[in-house]
Amino acid sequence: MIACRTFSTLFFLFVGMCSVPGQDASAEPLPRSTPTSTTIGLTIPVGTPIQIALDKEVRIRKVDQAIHGRLVQPVYAFDQLVIPVGTEVIGHISKINGISGKTRTLAILNLDFTPTHSTEVEFDELVLADGRHIRLHTFVTPGSGQVIRLASAGEHAKKSKVKTAASQKMEQAKQEWHNAMTQVKEPGKMHRVLRYGLAQLPVHPQYIDAGTVYFAELQQPLDFGSEPLTTQTVSALGTAPPPGSLVHAMLATPLNSAVTLKGAEVEALIWQPLFDGDRLILPQGSRLRGSVLQVRPARRLHRNGQLRIAFRELVLPEGTAQKVETTLEGIQSGAEDHAQLDTEGGARATSSKSRYATTGLSVGLALTGQGGKRDVGEAGPVAGGATAFKLVGIVMGVFVRSHSLAIVMSAYGGSRSIYNNFLGRGRNIIFPKNTVMEIGFGDRTALPMPVSP
Repeated sequence: MIACRTFSTLFFLFVGMCSVPGQDASAEPLPRSTPTSTTIGLTIPVGTPIQIALDKEVRIRKVDQAIHGRLVQPVYAFDQLVIPVGTEVIGHISKINGISGKTRTLAILNLDFTPTHSTEVEFDELVLADGRHIRLHTFVTPGSGQVIRLASAGEHAKKSKVKTAASQKMEQAKQEWHNAMTQVKEPGKMHRVLRYGLAQLPVHPQYIDAGTVYFAELQQPLDFGSEPLTTQTVSALGTAPPPGSLVHAMLATPLNSAVTLKGAEVEALIWQPLFDGDRLILPQGSRLRGSVLQVRPARRLHRNGQLRIAFRELVLPEGTAQKVETTLEGIQSGAEDHAQLDTEGGARATSSKSRYATTGLSVGLALTGQGGKRDVGEAGPVAGGATAFKLVGIVMGVFVRSHSLAIVMSAYGGSRSIYNNFLGRGRNIIFPKNTVMEIGFGDRTALPMPVSP
């Protein structure tokens, strides 16, 4: 370990010394009383992901339409914060994808004449707090464009009022995420009800919700100058992270319980440096390597997918590696995916509780449609038809006053709802590339490390 620390220190000093323009390696040494120091470049390399959330709702109208967002995860270079949370980001809608004939036909049968188009976006400019504008060239990775929540493995500990080191750290991480999302103008309950009602109309506009998060990878590096680097700053590089510490990492390997194999390699990039007091332990750009320990795809009877991973190796930017013991404490997931982490850090998809209400509504309409013959000519056939394809069912319910037809369509609609929500295949657990993960070092019951500066 001492050799590892010494190598790391000499490496970073050498890299920093070589990065100073015009510096002569044969120059006179500094006086003994002056601490040895050099500089290191603060450059954000190509491929670095940044997370951007739309700060207000966007009604989709045309290609090149402007969009506006905010940074919801800070960006670091080595050990310095260079782009803080809340930084303005300007972009545009780059493409509105078409809809296949099959999708359009099914939508029309369901009384939807304006089915949803998938859209692609690009982000072009950062606006810093001091008014500077920085041009961006980004690629938005697949899996972006969702409203995100932070799932925690410490939720069980909260219910039992047991505050472990990991749960305390995760509370802080959740608070940071909440603070980042307060800059987003999330719609109120009444606004959401109106939007839902509007979406049920046969013809309706399409929106991108406020709070939708995109993962954008830089296609050109960003330069923020350099900083002094002293031997004191890097003296702790290469040492094991203190037990109970928590690092923020971005998943470099996309995971999907439907296709990911057990034993597959997994890698995550540490995007926020880790300090022990004022000593730098892990710089930005360090990596964690591990594997998939357990995977189970979604199955029939609405059994959802499961996924468990573990990171066992830590690699510093210059390549020095060491074995570590880690646990997955938190992970971002789409709000609609309802992902949960168990006490061992395994991830699984959960089903929405609203499925009970929607199934109950469909069955209620089905029973109405199967009412006595006195209902024929009234609400029975229409209600029965509505539980099947909306447009065809309602039209047939209105014009074909048949009690037998109402029973058939009611049975089909109610059965389809029960199958989709309880008997069919469940939901797979999916984590796209650049998903943020909170990873703890050591035993969960270990004491937390000192607060970082």
